Amino acid sequence: MSETGGPAFKDVDFSKSIQTPPDSPGKPKSKFQHKKTESWSKHFQNGHRGDCSWGSVDGKMAIPTSPGSHNTIEVPALRSPDADASQYMHNLSVSPSQKERRLSRNSFGAALPIPRSKRQSRLSSVTFPDVQEALRNASKENQRPGMPPIQPTREILVSQIQDVQADKVKLAKNMAFVFDIDGVLVHGDRLIPEGKKVLDMLNGNNQLGIKIPHIFLTNGSGKPELARTEQLSKILQNPVNTEQFIQSHTPMRALAEYYHTVLVVGGEGYKCREVAEQYGFKDIVVPNDIVAWDETVAPYRVFTEEERASARPRDFSKVNIDAIMVFSDSRDYATDMQIIMDLLVSENGRLGTVAKDPISQRIPIYFSQGDFLCPTEHPHPRMSQGAFRIGLEAMYKAHTGVDLERVVYGKPELATYKYADEVIASWMDVIHGEERIPENIYMIGDNPASDIVGGNMYGWNTCLVRTGVFQGGENDEENPANFGVFTNVWEAVTAACRKQLGDDFKFQWDDRVNPVLHGNQSAIH
Repeated sequence: MSETGGPAFKDVDFSKSIQTPPDSPGKPKSKFQHKKTESWSKHFQNGHRGDCSWGSVDGKMAIPTSPGSHNTIEVPALRSPDADASQYMHNLSVSPSQKERRLSRNSFGAALPIPRSKRQSRLSSVTFPDVQEALRNASKENQRPGMPPIQPTREILVSQIQDVQADKVKLAKNMAFVFDIDGVLVHGDRLIPEGKKVLDMLNGNNQLGIKIPHIFLTNGSGKPELARTEQLSKILQNPVNTEQFIQSHTPMRALAEYYHTVLVVGGEGYKCREVAEQYGFKDIVVPNDIVAWDETVAPYRVFTEEERASARPRDFSKVNIDAIMVFSDSRDYATDMQIIMDLLVSENGRLGTVAKDPISQRIPIYFSQGDFLCPTEHPHPRMSQGAFRIGLEAMYKAHTGVDLERVVYGKPELATYKYADEVIASWMDVIHGEERIPENIYMIGDNPASDIVGGNMYGWNTCLVRTGVFQGGENDEENPANFGVFTNVWEAVTAACRKQLGDDFKFQWDDRVNPVLHGNQSAIH
């Protein structure tokens, strides 16, 4: 970790993060195994950002190769692509396979593509003509011929205070907060009171009247970014902008450059189809489309007329699905797992077929995050997408006798934190006109296995709160927060501010302040 608390990306030994299958006895390494291991480890150890393109196996399947022209950055994966299910499983009905381990087309979990372009978080932002027009009119009314516009009193005071306390302003701009959402700021749709209090302060209700940089980094998912930020803005009673907001599947928009026809799983109704469309995926299939085509695919599913009317069925026996994207938590485990299993054992993603070699012909599967538990309105955390994945891995192992290889995005993946860096720099440009990453970044989370371990590995200061998943002792034993454990988000943020801005920093703006007296008190009592 860097001494300043800033990103320590360059200090990570990426060669250890790259997981490749062991050599098969008596067989040479696959040419793809050599190429991806050497190109990625060399590329990152030399300080490059990861300019990799993707090649193909027999011209059919995209897998990473050496540099090319894709507008993405590839970041080494923290997780091995190997399934996690084995450690949870008892002896199953199918004996373990005695086949030699071979490189499958999903073994490229050694790197996760993320978008290269600036302001990646502006995925769902739209303009509101009525609001824009109102702002323009207000600006016109505030203008006087030959004279500067009239400024509100608070803006004048803030400007003067910040001029007087320029050193403290510099310190405030050199720190940033990264918030997990569920279990830190909210429980589902219910506000955690300290969440609003913290955002009020960071958005200007403080001694300097300054906006202290902060973004939101959640393993939540299932809605377009704009819809989710609008919802959060109402709950938190503070503005949340799409340019400061990252969901677990936000970086997965990079995959639209590699796959044409994809199965998108999870979320309410057809919202994840909408997400995938906004990300640029060309041909999007959801489980309901397949059930509408052939209801016998899911024999226990009751398919309503309303669902049928919204589905897009076609003859899927003539369609090759290139990849599976689990964007959010499944709302129908039985149907989703059945369809995913059918595709994983199919011949190149063609429903109704069974592959002769389920490893070499297996299509890739991606998960947007790996959390096993998630805090909600319920008194105890509920199972999340990680539980669905482990169940699927166990089914696949029981059915085929081999482990399922897969790719998992979200915290604690380095790719997600690198993406967050880009968003922080972009948001700094928006609020302060300085496109850079502050030196002192604080990750505030409730889950040691995602928020804390990822922040620790990336060189951030990490704060663990007791309002979500973590309910343990002084600190988590396996993944301890390096800055400390706090009762709630307010305690964590104020402790960080005192460290960076001084113990005398005040967490409330005072309209009576007089800059002539150096901001200490009012001249009028």
